[in-house]
Amino acid sequence: MLNKPVLAESLIVFIIVLCVHVVVWDRYSWCAVALTVQAFYVQFKWDRLLQQGGAVFQFRAAANSGLLPASMVIPLLGIAMKERCRSAGIVYFERFGIVVASTGMLVALFLSVIAVGITKPVPTNTCILTGMAGSAIIYTMKHSLTVSEVIEVLEVLLIFVYLSMVLLYLLPRCFTPGEALLVLGGISFVLNQLIKRSLNVVEGRGDPIDFFLLVAVVGVVLLGLFFTVLFVFMDSGTWISSLFFHMMTAVLGLGVIMPWLYRLIQRNPLFWLLQFLFQTQTRVYLLVYWTFLAALACGIVFYQNAKRSSESKKHQASTITRKYFHFIVVATYIPGLIYDRQLLHVAAVLCLAAFIFLEYVRYFRIKPFGQTLRHLLSLFLDERDSGPLILTHIYLLLGMSLPVWLFPRSCAPKGTLSGAGALVPYSGVLAVGVGDTIASVFGSTMGEIKWPGTKKTVEGTMTAIFAQIIAVALILIFDSNVNLNSSYAWILASVSLVSLLEAYTTQIDNLLLPLYLQIMFMT
Repeated sequence: MLNKPVLAESLIVFIIVLCVHVVVWDRYSWCAVALTVQAFYVQFKWDRLLQQGGAVFQFRAAANSGLLPASMVIPLLGIAMKERCRSAGIVYFERFGIVVASTGMLVALFLSVIAVGITKPVPTNTCILTGMAGSAIIYTMKHSLTVSEVIEVLEVLLIFVYLSMVLLYLLPRCFTPGEALLVLGGISFVLNQLIKRSLNVVEGRGDPIDFFLLVAVVGVVLLGLFFTVLFVFMDSGTWISSLFFHMMTAVLGLGVIMPWLYRLIQRNPLFWLLQFLFQTQTRVYLLVYWTFLAALACGIVFYQNAKRSSESKKHQASTITRKYFHFIVVATYIPGLIYDRQLLHVAAVLCLAAFIFLEYVRYFRIKPFGQTLRHLLSLFLDERDSGPLILTHIYLLLGMSLPVWLFPRSCAPKGTLSGAGALVPYSGVLAVGVGDTIASVFGSTMGEIKWPGTKKTVEGTMTAIFAQIIAVALILIFDSNVNLNSSYAWILASVSLVSLLEAYTTQIDNLLLPLYLQIMFMT
């Protein structure tokens, strides 16, 4: 049977789904509710497979499958986007939201079918529920999508299948099934969008900064796949291999990624980037400030490692020490959100590419910095870094950046949404930067009453909710673009539900919480 934390997590997700569809009820609402119910039942099967070692791939231990919370993220994002763009009268992005919702439902259903298919004996009741949910989703897609949109959904599903087989084999114990659904589903959608826009570049749709995000994500993923295959046949830790790594990175970057980006934005990418970064004096000040914060973060890493003595090699950084980086990230994102969101968008893409590249250097032990990075970062590992990759810092960056990247600018008059939607870009700051950080710090130092079945404390959760409300008040004071239009009750309910989800989930909260808070704010 599912334990109490999983039941509580499922209940919170179901409440969020109902809250969203109380506001936005249409034909996709029935599909979302059906998907929620069948994902809850299939979660039993995935958890049993993980406990018995019967899953096809090796998933992250010390966590449940996370299928239900992950299954609902992409469909709910698409539905919320569809509703916002429909209200703004932007038909193109309304249709795009429908495609996102349909794709998320089909990918989640595919992962459920896999679990049911490899479970022995075959669970009859779960099969019936999965069949009913699948029938509702396919029927709705048949009456909602055009032929080209159906093809697009199937393309994403095909990419997801191939990526899952490759990356889950190459990266054992890095993901739970739910985290794999979110990460690989997102990469599949980005790759499909990049291919689609590359073939239809003459239409002139899209902002250069959006193309920059698509090319950067696909570029670093292809780079990693290339070197993973290459280093099967040669030792990656030698100077020859390291030299070849740097040379091929330059070749792929200048010979493939840059021309690809040039085709999309119709100008030299390097000149465009330099012009964009130094376009105004405000951007120069922000870049100098962010450089100082980056140096401060590096200083903390070096200082904490210097404190580690030779007698305590197994010493790990405390929770409070790791939260220093959360405070630094909050200090990084707040000025960008207030003064220049486009610059923050591009800077976050550059940081993501840099983080993933440095992780390649660490993972492949590329000289001269690979072994040094391994030593420095080992101090900050926790139970979630059980695989060959260290992903927690990348998840932190993604959690803060996804609300900025996914903000529907084209459907937002004057660059901001009304009501709680005005806080959408701040979802990462509130959920991870403020809520998760305060909950961890206060819960670990002063918390005494624990939530049933977890290590999280009631005091930590309550303090996190209070801190996020204070943060919203400060955002109202300092950001003149934010106008909540008396939607305070909805904001309080959203923050409370996401904080409760943080207390019970065993998934990567840096990735999951901002997305759910964004969904609630966009509704």
